Amino acid sequence: MARLSNSVCLILIFPLLLNLAFSKTLKRDVKALNEIKASLGWRVVYAWVGDDPCGDGDLPPWSGVTCSTQGDYRVVTELEVYAVSIVGPFPTAVTNLLDLTRLDLHNNKLTGPIPPQIGRLKRLKILNLRWNKLQDAIPPEIGELKSLTHLYLSFNNFKGEIPKELANLPELRYLYLHENRFSGRIPAELGTLQHLRHLDVGSNHLVGTIRELIRFEGCFPALRNLYLNNNYLTGGVPAQLANLSNLEILHLSYNKMSGIIPAALAHIPRLTHLYLDHNQFSGRIPDVFYKHSYLKEMYIEGNAFKPGVNPIGVHKVLEVSDADFLV
Repeated sequence: MARLSNSVCLILIFPLLLNLAFSKTLKRDVKALNEIKASLGWRVVYAWVGDDPCGDGDLPPWSGVTCSTQGDYRVVTELEVYAVSIVGPFPTAVTNLLDLTRLDLHNNKLTGPIPPQIGRLKRLKILNLRWNKLQDAIPPEIGELKSLTHLYLSFNNFKGEIPKELANLPELRYLYLHENRFSGRIPAELGTLQHLRHLDVGSNHLVGTIRELIRFEGCFPALRNLYLNNNYLTGGVPAQLANLSNLEILHLSYNKMSGIIPAALAHIPRLTHLYLDHNQFSGRIPDVFYKHSYLKEMYIEGNAFKPGVNPIGVHKVLEVSDADFLV
């Protein structure tokens, strides 16, 4: 019976493999990747043998290139070329790979802006450009990537305001914008993203208040991790923040916030990490925080709390790996 089952699987799979082996790669994709190969002189080109990025005859697909069959042709669906010291501007030819679902160029030395043509990649789900030297404003066309679930733009030199067009990405789950030079207010429109789980805008030059950020009723319904640290936020912690009932990490360190900490915040059921340190908070921490079943760490130093207010947990740097969120 097992042999029969295996034979059936081979009969079903073999035509698919045969189709992939003998299909021609779409000329559009061949041209785009050969333009990239010729213009950037990437260190990976030693493995980019031949003219066909999806492989040709005895030649394997190019390193970091994943292809799939659509009809009679092969198309490039993933491009992952990271940590190879690519130098130069963002390769605009990439935006001609219209079937891309994953683009990962992180940890290189790319410079200049993200081109507005990025909006052409309608099927893109994961865009990872962190750890480069990209700059200027994020183009509003990024809001046209309706399939995007993961956006990693951290550790670059982006500036200007965070575009409200990011709120046009209905499937977005993870948004990393930390360690840039963004200014202005965080767009409250981000709160309309129904699936957003992780928002990190830490270490920028952002201003405004939390009350402005959560002003829309029912905002951030799926948010688990909110990083607002190392900015210039002012105002207090509104009790309405407790409406973000799925929050697990709230990072407010190193801002200019003030006022008292509302007891309502302790009613967020799964809150595990609360960072209040290095602000201008005052008063006492309500006792209910110290009775919270899940709260593991609460940092309070660098404020004007009354004597006797104690932290929870041992102070250490919280590190969350991007690998925890990549799929």
